[in-house]
Formats: sequence, C-alpha cells, structure tokens
Amino acid sequence: MTQALLLIDIQNDYFPGGAMELAGSPQAGIQAGKLLDAFRRKSLPVIHVQHISTRPGATFFLPDTPGAQIHESVAPLAGETVFQKHFPNSFRETPLLAHLQALGATQLVIAGMMTQMCIDTSTRAAADLGFQCVLAHDACATKALSFDGDTVSAANVQTAFLAALNGLFARVLPVDEICASL
Repeated sequence: MTQALLLIDIQNDYFPGGAMELAGSPQAGIQAGKLLDAFRRKSLPVIHVQHISTRPGATFFLPDTPGAQIHESVAPLAGETVFQKHFPNSFRETPLLAHLQALGATQLVIAGMMTQMCIDTSTRAAADLGFQCVLAHDACATKALSFDGDTVSAANVQTAFLAALNGLFARVLPVDEICASL
C-alpha cells in the first residue's frame, strides 16, 4: 500500500481575517501541519490542492490575491506538488488522478477545508476512483449553513458530513492516530 497526503484548500481566505473564515480553521491548520510533518519525516508523497475561483461573482480565492495563497501552517516546500483546481472536486480538470496513479498510491490521507464542500466532494470522488481514504477529522474545518429558515451550526455540519463519509467512503480518524500508523 502506498500512502499519499492530500491537503485540500488550506488557504488564507478560510482563516481569521480572510474573506470566508471557517469555524475552527486555525486549529484545523495546526493539525494538518502535524500530518504534513509526519508525511515529510517518512518521505511519503504530499499533494497540495489550491482552489482558485474563476466563476463570475466569486468572493474568495480570487486569482493572484493573498487570500488564495496556501496557509503558512501547511506551506509547500520546494519540490512538493501543488495542483490548482476550479471546482469542489479535486480530481475535476486537474492532473491529480494521473499523478496519484504514477506514484502508485492506493491510500489517500485527506485533510482540508470546507468539510461539506471540497472535502466531501473530493473524498467521495477518490473512493469512487478506487482509493482507500482516511479522513483526518480534526484537520478539517467548515462553517454554519442555512436552509429553509433553519441554521445548522458549524459543529453540527462538521459532525453530519464526517458521519456520512465514515465507513463507505473513508475511515474518519484523528490526526494523532493517523500519524501513529504511518
């Protein structure tokens, strides 16, 4: 089994002062940084995915802005792979799948932001493509959502999406347990 770390959209706009601050983003960034350090120490593959918004009316991750830059907690080192995407699915119209296949990766450890959007979409896509997925729940962040006059807290959004992914699509585990198993 070849493991690869997939860090999705851990970018400045999701942190305090950014255009789309998420609940718990600083803590999730710290935890993602721990995963990144563990993968680097083991010389395991690391892939950073950076969302650049190109759709009309986008309000964050705008091209060539500080908010679109990868956050310092997981800043890529020279030589680490960085793919840009324009859709929630990290595989859509990117070289990610071909890159993972070339690495011989069979298991993906996934962390990033927003849990209910790009993490959910990319994890389901990865599972559908045949990868064993491990999702680092404490290295992900989200926000409160509203529907039909009801607001769902960020904590409840996080719990619902992690619960939906756990099992069929991924093993949802804490960072410390993932690091201990590398």
